[in-house]
Amino acid sequence: MTSPRIDRTVAAVWRGGADISLCPVSVPALGAGDVLVRVRLATVCGSDRHTVSGRRTQPCPSILGHETVGEIVAIGPGGARSVDGRSMRIGQRVVWSVTLGCGTCDRCRGGVTAKCRTVRKAGHEALDSDWGLSGGYAQHVLLPRGLAIAVVDDELPDKIAAPAACATATVAAVVERAGTLAGRRVAVVGAGMLGLGAVAAAATAGASSVTAIDPSAERRTLAGRFGATDVMASVDADRTHDVLLEFSGASSALQEGLRTLDIQGVAVLAGAVAPDTPIAVDPEMVVRRQLSVLGVHNYEPRHLTAALSFLTHTRDRYPWSELVADPEPLEHVDRLLLAPSGPAPRYSIAP
Repeated sequence: MTSPRIDRTVAAVWRGGADISLCPVSVPALGAGDVLVRVRLATVCGSDRHTVSGRRTQPCPSILGHETVGEIVAIGPGGARSVDGRSMRIGQRVVWSVTLGCGTCDRCRGGVTAKCRTVRKAGHEALDSDWGLSGGYAQHVLLPRGLAIAVVDDELPDKIAAPAACATATVAAVVERAGTLAGRRVAVVGAGMLGLGAVAAAATAGASSVTAIDPSAERRTLAGRFGATDVMASVDADRTHDVLLEFSGASSALQEGLRTLDIQGVAVLAGAVAPDTPIAVDPEMVVRRQLSVLGVHNYEPRHLTAALSFLTHTRDRYPWSELVADPEPLEHVDRLLLAPSGPAPRYSIAP
């Protein structure tokens, strides 16, 4: 199916540091299988805040933003299908994967497309590349053929669906890596957007206890509303857990958390995406307790659909919409990227 041609759009172009300005951007002609969406809502992920603050590097200039809900406005020749095989049509609301693998390298063939040897990423590509219109801080985003796209159910509000594209899908990958949570004692370190999602996932899965650990009293209160059976400001060395899910990125918390794992305990690390102090791992403890220490970075297409399904089924059980602040206009994105964290874990933009 072909659609009316859209030649130009407006995007917040990041040119380094705090230099972000609205600029007209060309919309390339759609190739076979490509999809063009109008951005309805984009949430401000912490990794983008790290980019503008200098903690994280990426091509520049570029259009940031990778937690986005869009409405399909054009589809390239031959049509396009969602990640679950459905034909997509104009007017549908969709979210899409952060990563786009080549599909042919050894990692893609092995099912680890997030670590494709030539991976491209939504909201991370140079403006002058062949996917310059990749970021959500814009009026439109181009979704290339092969990118995992998932249709959003009508009953799921934009504010709940947008984080599925990064935070909630990553949580789905972490929970899958952790294995069975039912009947297990789970500790979640860091009660930000991902940590709160993990608390809810563990509670929904039937964990015998879910302990949320965060120095913020506000976040600990939120964790209780998302299913935590206990909350703490720091790791209690006298507690014992079967599963440790780490989202804070703080080496000290991870160091203490590993010591609380019981026999055949599992630790899944997802928060350490920036350099921090190395930790010391006692190999005897790992051997004698038969511990597993695993890492997750990004996610696979199946986790995107799992995230949407989880949010749909728990939308009335947990206050998901409270995790995203009311949207502001696109021209405010520079301020939101530099602003201190607010009461809600995510700011949002509605172009």
